[in-house]
Amino acid sequence: MAGAFDPRSSSLHAGLTVVFLAAFGCAGQDGDARMPAGGSNSFDNPAGGTGAAGGGGSSGLFAPGGSGGTGPNDWGDAGDDEACATAAMSTELQPVHLAFAFDVSGSMGKGDEPWHDKALKWDPVVLATRTFFEDPSSDGLSASLTFFPEDGDDGERCVEDAYEEPDVAMTALPSAAFGEAIDVIEPQSEDDWRGGTPTVFVTRGTASFIESYRQDHDGRYAIVLVTDGYPQGCDDEDDTIEAVVSVIEDARAADIATYVIGVANPPVDDAPDTVSDLHALAAAGGTEQAYLIDTGDPEATASAFTQAIAAIRDTAIACELAIPEPPNGKTFDKERVAVHFTVGSGAQQSLPYDASCSGGAGWHYDDPASPSTIVLCEGTCEAVQGGTQAAFEVEFACEKLLDVE
Repeated sequence: MAGAFDPRSSSLHAGLTVVFLAAFGCAGQDGDARMPAGGSNSFDNPAGGTGAAGGGGSSGLFAPGGSGGTGPNDWGDAGDDEACATAAMSTELQPVHLAFAFDVSGSMGKGDEPWHDKALKWDPVVLATRTFFEDPSSDGLSASLTFFPEDGDDGERCVEDAYEEPDVAMTALPSAAFGEAIDVIEPQSEDDWRGGTPTVFVTRGTASFIESYRQDHDGRYAIVLVTDGYPQGCDDEDDTIEAVVSVIEDARAADIATYVIGVANPPVDDAPDTVSDLHALAAAGGTEQAYLIDTGDPEATASAFTQAIAAIRDTAIACELAIPEPPNGKTFDKERVAVHFTVGSGAQQSLPYDASCSGGAGWHYDDPASPSTIVLCEGTCEAVQGGTQAAFEVEFACEKLLDVE
């Protein structure tokens, strides 16, 4: 039998494949589901049931079936009723798409001020960023990359449509395409650095890109804003923290979250604070607060940035599973469902149904009246976001297992 779920001992993969082991019951005249005449596949009898007269037993849920036998099965004689049949299907967690808006303005390393130090800001941040894009643990995610500001005058960089097409299209990770794109735009001299921080325009353009892209690509979407300063360099009335908050709130209303990574100035004399107000952007985007990265020690900066982006990767993973359509001629009964999963070669564990998620671990339906999705509770969700491969089994049983109100 499956053991009880312990979220402290389990972690799952971002691109998790979920196996649905389904037994879709067909009601007889008395309303009870009937088992097929050739042996049971009972939730309470994993070893397999006894077959009907002259027939071999069918496989149990987790073990081979028993031998042929005589008489009706545990759930009553099927008679003329349609038999309860099993079917195996697969589905996945919602795919996650991260749209990066990456600041390449002069304050990241032009050297015109002591705190605009390339070795302390640009180099470690770029190293950690490209490592994320190429890391095998990012498997299961997709990302795009938009550099800002656009290389040009105000009329070219301070407009939304300059950022509606990313420099790297939405691409499955891991991928070397992002590092290659960064190599192309990396400044080689002081004159190569771009001016201004048109945050409101890149945020609006990135949200527009997502809205267009997701028309044909289902999944969960988020903006990841990487910047070292407040909006500036465009019309002061249009490009302000308050204006960016408004854009991000609109995106959030459209189910697009926003994560913010702020790259602080190094601790040198007269270096201004240009990141504290970025918390307001993260709050507007539904992600509570910005990840603020200290600079001054390149190794520590790269490490802190890596941790921040890994946290974003984990929390962005959706903890929802679509319920697949039953096979032709079968029906889905929301009260005849059990959920199990296995991590690696470990023992199978059962997840309890918990409509309120008061127990931490477990699952519930998105809409009990008309469910289309299995939603994992917080404790289980945290395990899913850990990153180790696992397999789910969702048993659509022939008997009632749940009380769903």
